[in-house]
Amino acid sequence: MRATKRRDTRPEQAIRSLLHRHGFRFRVDYPIRTAAGRKRRTDIAFTRQRLAIFVDGCFWHRCPSHCRLPRRNREYWEAKLNSNAERDRLIQHELGETGWTVLRFWEHEPADSVAVIVEDTLAELLN
Repeated sequence: MRATKRRDTRPEQAIRSLLHRHGFRFRVDYPIRTAAGRKRRTDIAFTRQRLAIFVDGCFWHRCPSHCRLPRRNREYWEAKLNSNAERDRLIQHELGETGWTVLRFWEHEPADSVAVIVEDTLAELLN
């Protein structure tokens, strides 16, 4: 688990590269303090528009299409991955309460379609 990157994953970098090429400027690994006083780090944040973006790994966040539990130590992994998914829901709720719009994408989603969704959401938030 130590080798798992917390930030700058390939899917995240691909999305950031497309957004940057289209002229968008954003913060990376940006900490947001919630109403409960916790700091939550986003993968990509547009601070003025209060848009938080997460790019979730299929295994670690239990993608319904791709996540397969390991055969060994199944109880441990099931509890671990379920707690990750529950934390994702909690973060989404906490950021929503503080006025942030949260977008979550899976690592297997094409970067160009993710960039289009982000751009459309930013356009909506500006109006």
